[in-house]
Amino acid sequence: MRNIVLIGFMGTGKTTIATRLANQLGLQYVSTDGEIEKREKRTINEIFTKEGEDYFRGVESVVVRELSDKEGLVIDAGGGVVIREENLANLKSNGIVICLTADEDVIMGRTKKYKHRPLLNVEDPKLKIRTLIAKRAPLYARCDHCIDTGKLTVRQVVEKIVEIVASSK
Repeated sequence: MRNIVLIGFMGTGKTTIATRLANQLGLQYVSTDGEIEKREKRTINEIFTKEGEDYFRGVESVVVRELSDKEGLVIDAGGGVVIREENLANLKSNGIVICLTADEDVIMGRTKKYKHRPLLNVEDPKLKIRTLIAKRAPLYARCDHCIDTGKLTVRQVVEKIVEIVASSK
């Protein structure tokens, strides 16, 4: 079975949806960020702080390439995975890529209490969210499908993904 890949900005529900989806379909859940942290033996925040975003994106690309060679995974891909074109190509090579979206107010509400979001540890996180979403929007649009999670329950999003996967067989 092809992989099911969830992409989208932080706070759109990728981790919650991916774990629920994997459980429902009896597939293995994998987080690219989790794999990076295991490989590097440190947190994403520490990697960003000590090595910078370019280094992080390089490790992320290696992890994405390795996961794309496997089958039957539900992959929770980091929010910026689309920045490098080869990542999306690799993920699409053996998977259905679904972008989860939400508006900036929903994202702000979902992420404001977490300090482990290195890109939002700035003076004006809402402006940073708006800027990053605008910058990434054309990249997210290249995914196979998009689902706005802002007004849906987790169950509703999972059901939509199950329908997408069933119709793509």
